[in-house]
Amino acid sequence: MSSGFSINSFLNKEEKEEKEEAVVTRTENLPQHHFTETDLLMEWNLFLKQIQFKQAVVFNAVKSFKLHKIDETNIQVLYPSDSAKVEFDKISGEFFNHFKRKVLNYSIEIDYKKDVQNLKIEVVTKKKIFEKFIEKNPLLKDLDDLMKFDLS
Repeated sequence: MSSGFSINSFLNKEEKEEKEEAVVTRTENLPQHHFTETDLLMEWNLFLKQIQFKQAVVFNAVKSFKLHKIDETNIQVLYPSDSAKVEFDKISGEFFNHFKRKVLNYSIEIDYKKDVQNLKIEVVTKKKIFEKFIEKNPLLKDLDDLMKFDLS
């Protein structure tokens, strides 16, 4: 008896190659209305308020992002770290699609740039904390002179 299913033919069968089709959206026929940086920042702050409690992890990662309007078709996004950008990628489609519909400008392109000035890593030691307290209360300086605190 021979069955209609052969294991050898199944293992040797070549898999069909899947073709990926690139989706090209033509923007020349879509509306390209004017928007201001104020419009962009207002929508960004509103969006941050909306995700603050629903997606707290994403909110904490993206709240320090800075969005700037470069020209009528370009928005620059300054991000502090690569891990924060990964979180931003989860919500960026939702935000920018909403913004494009809101301002009726569908030709907006997004430019990502790492914000190295915003990324400051400061090691806070006990001595630095005490110096900040001295700025607020100068009497602590006299106390330090009297007691000779070891803040190393």
